[in-house]
Amino acid sequence: MDTPSENDWIPLDTDQVQNGLGLESFRLSERLNQVDRVRANGVGDHIALPQLVVCGDQSAGKSSVLEGISGIPFPRQDGVCTRFATEIILRHEPTHQRNTATIIPHKSRTEDEKAKLIAFRRDVSNLADLPGIIDEAAKLIGVQGADCSSDAPTFAADVLRLEVVGDTGLHLTLVDLPGLIAVSENEEDVQLVGNLVNSYLEESRTIILTVVPASSDVDTQSIIQRARCYDKEGLRTVGIITKPDLINDGAETRVARLANNADRTKLNLGFFLLRNPRPIDLERGMSTVERQQMETEFFASPPWNRLGLDPSRVGISNLRAFLQDLLGRHIERELPKVRRDVAQLLDDINKELMDLGTERTSPAQIRMYLTRIGTNFQNLVTAGVEGIYGSRDGFFHEIQDEKEWHRLRAAIHKENGRFANYMRLHGQKRKIVLEEHQEDTGSEIGQILVTKKQMSTWIKDIYHRTRGRELPGNYNHALLGELFHSQSSRWGDIARNHVTTIADLVFRFVQSVSEFVIKDTNARENVFRHIIAKLDENSQCAFNELKKLVDDEAGCPITYNHYYTDNVQKARNDRLRQDLGTSLNNAINDDWNGRFHVNNSSDEISRLVTSLQNHGIIVDMDERACSEAQIDLDAYYKVAMKTFVDNVCRQVIERHILAKLPGAFNPMTVISYSDKDLRCLAAESPTLSQRRVEARQLQEALEASLVELR
Repeated sequence: MDTPSENDWIPLDTDQVQNGLGLESFRLSERLNQVDRVRANGVGDHIALPQLVVCGDQSAGKSSVLEGISGIPFPRQDGVCTRFATEIILRHEPTHQRNTATIIPHKSRTEDEKAKLIAFRRDVSNLADLPGIIDEAAKLIGVQGADCSSDAPTFAADVLRLEVVGDTGLHLTLVDLPGLIAVSENEEDVQLVGNLVNSYLEESRTIILTVVPASSDVDTQSIIQRARCYDKEGLRTVGIITKPDLINDGAETRVARLANNADRTKLNLGFFLLRNPRPIDLERGMSTVERQQMETEFFASPPWNRLGLDPSRVGISNLRAFLQDLLGRHIERELPKVRRDVAQLLDDINKELMDLGTERTSPAQIRMYLTRIGTNFQNLVTAGVEGIYGSRDGFFHEIQDEKEWHRLRAAIHKENGRFANYMRLHGQKRKIVLEEHQEDTGSEIGQILVTKKQMSTWIKDIYHRTRGRELPGNYNHALLGELFHSQSSRWGDIARNHVTTIADLVFRFVQSVSEFVIKDTNARENVFRHIIAKLDENSQCAFNELKKLVDDEAGCPITYNHYYTDNVQKARNDRLRQDLGTSLNNAINDDWNGRFHVNNSSDEISRLVTSLQNHGIIVDMDERACSEAQIDLDAYYKVAMKTFVDNVCRQVIERHILAKLPGAFNPMTVISYSDKDLRCLAAESPTLSQRRVEARQLQEALEASLVELR
């Protein structure tokens, strides 16, 4: 479609709009221009901007009100007129003339449908042709009543946008919404229209023009209650009463009371009473002056002239003047908020662009991208392993209970401490408890709670099964090994569970690092698969190393740790001290009648020695051998357990899991990737490329808008 020359443009009825809503002050003009330029940048699609919305029930006269305010003709027909929202953007630029119609598809549309609707663009030289343009858009959108099939939807969530640039005298956006419906054969239509209207009313920068016909009871008009729901303080809702010429005789008093805001239903901003042109008046081309004269004569005639109507609240010209003042105050109040919203959105877009990174379509770009994220990944993982938490853009400061693995080294220490403490308290197969607590104390899975007597009985059983050529009072070296192997039989399972816990901790840490470093979801998933393969390899090495440690413990007990001999010596001394104490008590009771006193003479000392010998402990040699074995077992178990815990933490976890972790994604290996591997690994998707383009465009628009709003 060829674009007409500027000489061919047919201007708006500017006498109509400038009569009541002209640019009366430089300040308001500048404010309106600011908002208009921000809207022209496309920011209005992302941030709510001041606008007027005309809404009401079906056939309430909304389009006629909108035409009276804007001077733009709208189609009229019987039944439902507005099948979708029509957004009219008026821009005051006397030196330019341009009227453009476009369609904004709803987000629920498919990509193909969006592309078809976005492609719609019509330059309108004669606004009298607008009804035909609306019909053409309706056909493309695919709603009923536009030569579409009977099963087509009645309403659509898409928006027809008409941008009118020229000597309009106005800088604002008006929106004509589909009329609210209470009953429909298709319940989805009721929901769709309701949701569409709500999406406009809930915006705090929308001035709500609620249109109610005089012929209906205002209490039955759902738009009033809906407006109150979203404008609780009543700062932006204006009532407009239409069609007073169609009411029954005698109903004028009720309408006048509502217009004077004296009825049961009241609005803080009050009501306006309009007399819209009749269809016959429109057909013969009623002018603005004729419309105002018609309204004046209508309300000056009985019975209206006797009902005490506020003359400033009657007629379209008074409505435009009121909206001029209301819009000015509304913009002054909302513009600082718009500025803050624009700045916040710009900050969000800048962060998103930073996360998206530079374009990566060629192998060289992908290689550079992977090298960069590989370096960041390695540095961050190294910091986590080393416990250096003072850097990396706040990653280590995002600490919550559910994200404690961010500080990996601290989390590893915590788990290793739990492992060591658990091994100390519950590592042994048989744990000695007091007899009175045996039933009350819960045992760990695989652990047996025994008394000292039961422990001695068990040792004696093993002692008899391992007897060799040793003399009474001694035990076979196989006894200590068998006792230890039984007591340490839980170590393998406990250690495997601990290594699994550490591996899971490391997995979550690496996953968080990947999410922090790689913002592109597809690239992160691909790279993370490589990292997981490396983690699995490291974990397998760790479990292989653990198996070696467990196998070592299954061999012959061996240690050169002096802690073992110290413990054995201490235990034997304790036993000797206990035996000596028992002999002394017996001697005192039998030979000294319970009262013991010895001089330092040789005779007294000789008597004491003889008495102790006579009351010495009679030793069962098998009992003595088992007692010695238990002492040796306890001493060796402690030494071996501590060594095992340290070896698991150092040789298994440190050597095979933590030390290898920074190399899970080495930036140097990126050099060896083929072009095909690079594309498979991190080539950006068309969707991501398109999003970068859109984000950059929005960034430019927001930056320009911030300049405008200074």
